[in-house]
Amino acid sequence: MMKALFLVPLFCFLLVTSSFANAMACSELKKIAPEGIQISATRYYPDGKALVSFCLVRGQMDHRIGIDGKPYSLKFELRLPDYWQGRFAYQFNSGNDGEVKPALGNVTGLLPAQYAINRGFAVVSSNGGHDAEPISQAGLDGSALFGRDPQARRDYGYDAVRKLYPVARMLIQNYYGAPIRYSYGIGSSNGGRMAIVAAARYPRMFDGLLVGYPGLDLPKAALQFAWDAQALHRVALTKRDLVMFTKSLLDQCDGLDGIKDDLIFASDSCQQRFKPSLLACKGEFDRYCLAPEKVAALMRMQQGPKNSKGQALYSDWVYDTGIRSENWRRWKIQSTVNVWQFKPISNVLGAAALANIFMTPPVHTGSTPGLLEAFLLAFNFDKDAPKIYAKNSQFPESAMNFMTSPGANGPKLQQFKQNGGKMVIFHGNSDPVFSVKNTIRWYNDLNFNQEGKADSFVRLYRIPGMPHGEGGPSLDRFDMLLPLMEWVERKQAPNTVIATARPNNPELTNRMQGLERPLCPYPRTAIYQRGSVNLASSFVCRSE
Repeated sequence: MMKALFLVPLFCFLLVTSSFANAMACSELKKIAPEGIQISATRYYPDGKALVSFCLVRGQMDHRIGIDGKPYSLKFELRLPDYWQGRFAYQFNSGNDGEVKPALGNVTGLLPAQYAINRGFAVVSSNGGHDAEPISQAGLDGSALFGRDPQARRDYGYDAVRKLYPVARMLIQNYYGAPIRYSYGIGSSNGGRMAIVAAARYPRMFDGLLVGYPGLDLPKAALQFAWDAQALHRVALTKRDLVMFTKSLLDQCDGLDGIKDDLIFASDSCQQRFKPSLLACKGEFDRYCLAPEKVAALMRMQQGPKNSKGQALYSDWVYDTGIRSENWRRWKIQSTVNVWQFKPISNVLGAAALANIFMTPPVHTGSTPGLLEAFLLAFNFDKDAPKIYAKNSQFPESAMNFMTSPGANGPKLQQFKQNGGKMVIFHGNSDPVFSVKNTIRWYNDLNFNQEGKADSFVRLYRIPGMPHGEGGPSLDRFDMLLPLMEWVERKQAPNTVIATARPNNPELTNRMQGLERPLCPYPRTAIYQRGSVNLASSFVCRSE
């Protein structure tokens, strides 16, 4: 019944607004653009992802020439559905930005009918203040070259949101002739980072934030690219190796949550039990083992980057079954991209981002796959890693300044909380880009600063087997947006969220077909109690 209630418009008169009237308003929107902002507005109809008719507004603002001599502008897209529900969603995009993605309000786990645009949200997205340069012109580092301009760095880190947010609100409220009732921010990966940064820097902007696998401390996370490249140099990890590794992991950990189903919900207990060193071959006739150098490389990668004093520079990682996923392999081992010479994403796009965006001053690596990888292999964790904290007269903000939330004593989000803000975070345990352990550490710090009451406005959910986004041996179909809406609009705090097996996921094992499981707010997890192993109702949420 609760889900049905959200299909009822908050403004009854909007139900009877004719399509013709909306079309007329759409064509008139460009006449009210503020000075310095160019917009066009065109009427569109359902297109397969946007299942509703909408007015599409495209615009650009903040035109300038950067210190690198290149033109910059903040480009955006705003979708205004016919039957608006009084809600606004700012879509924080992932990666290095540089492209205006369709403003759908979509995030991992959702079906198209559950996208924000199809729930009556007006949705805006942007290019983050810069355009990615085509590979044909700039080489493989083209998506990161904006990092050579200090304002482009700042816009990417946080300032584009400050600039675009009031413009989007003005256009929405003029179009509908009614005030926005609820404002949301939605994003994954770098977009998840931006959502958390917005809660700290702009605590009054958003009533609710939906955060997927956030790139917290992203410049620190980028150090992992160099760490992995060096750990794997001259070590060839095959698909069989990763399958063998996760089989050993399941042998030691599956069942800790009460049932053997190829899913490790009791992840904390597993980290204590799993002994990867036992998988190293001890004789030349061992068949079900890995070469010692391969086990050592995996263990080194999972420990996270350190300097010569053994000090952690980012985070360690969770041992989880998604290590065998195609997503994990594309990021860490081998991509499917010919022009990259099949090098992993971290050795190409990751290297370019670390060099150009997160180092001060930017490092000119060259733009071929070999040169980008060579930069990672030569990276010095004593001398080069501190450059993510560096500033100079040309770049007055370090990467750790413009990419993270202000404050030196851990997250507080006090103003966001006092303004009634709510946040739902989810993160895959097998994420190869941003460690779920770092997100857990962030939440624990927040909980400490909130005297054990962080769950009064922030909930964190861990997804076993899920890598960076959907995929892997995971139950990656779930709706986190509706619980956030109920929390913001009805004051009903979320508890369990049901996750199901996506039917077209080729990485599911036979045991996982047709399963559903409850995702529990951290620190609790799903433990089998009694009943059908296929049903979420057979599990309870409790601490391990």
